[in-house]
Amino acid sequence: MKAGKRIFCTALILMAVAGAVFASASAEGVEKIRKAGVLKVGVKSDVPRFGLLNTATNQYEGMEIELAGLIAKEILGDAKKITFTPVTAKTRGPLLDNGDIDLVIATFTITEERKLTYNFSTSYYTDAVGLLVKKSSGFTGLQDMDGKTIGVAQSATSRAAIQQAADALGITVSFMEFATYPEIKAALDSGRVDVFSVDKSILNGYLDNECVILPDAFSPQEYGVASKLSNKELATYVEGLIQKWLTDGTLDGLIKKYGL
Repeated sequence: MKAGKRIFCTALILMAVAGAVFASASAEGVEKIRKAGVLKVGVKSDVPRFGLLNTATNQYEGMEIELAGLIAKEILGDAKKITFTPVTAKTRGPLLDNGDIDLVIATFTITEERKLTYNFSTSYYTDAVGLLVKKSSGFTGLQDMDGKTIGVAQSATSRAAIQQAADALGITVSFMEFATYPEIKAALDSGRVDVFSVDKSILNGYLDNECVILPDAFSPQEYGVASKLSNKELATYVEGLIQKWLTDGTLDGLIKKYGL
């Protein structure tokens, strides 16, 4: 084959590959959601003020639920054209990877490691890991917890943050992992764990007359909207919305509305 012909054929092959990649990305993007007529979002069902399934109404409510509705309105023209799937720290990734959901808006902390696996928007909320304890424990901070057991969520960043802080203090702590936040609170109430650790804004939803959130704050936690890594078109679209809502005060309004 002559050199010119080889170059021409190679160019055709490259164009075909590029076209296939583009078609694949488009098939996963905004247009796919519009054709389906529904936005599928993974949310928390057990985090008051962020994502909570109200058992009295069987409706989801919270800041992240409303944020998901705003995205649905932008894509589909109707905030109600949305389906919610409850997720945990352990299930949210596989549901995205499998295409069962389009987005995760579920107190999903942005980390450099996670950005290798998922697309993340700019942070829409920043928090820090905290400690919820019984008032009767007498704990004033992590330094009092040598030899104690801390309840954390499966696959969450809380464990690493607390372990790092404990190492710096020269104390030893152990961990018990749970699938849901109510399970951790139940373990605290029953004495199976000495501490409930997760982001402070989440802990606020589990405060009662018997418990207190300590002043300690560890490892800033920035929440982002996550999408499948290959779905660059949707990620870019959502990023534009988050940037707009950060600028025009929409997100600040949601944060104030839900007392975060």
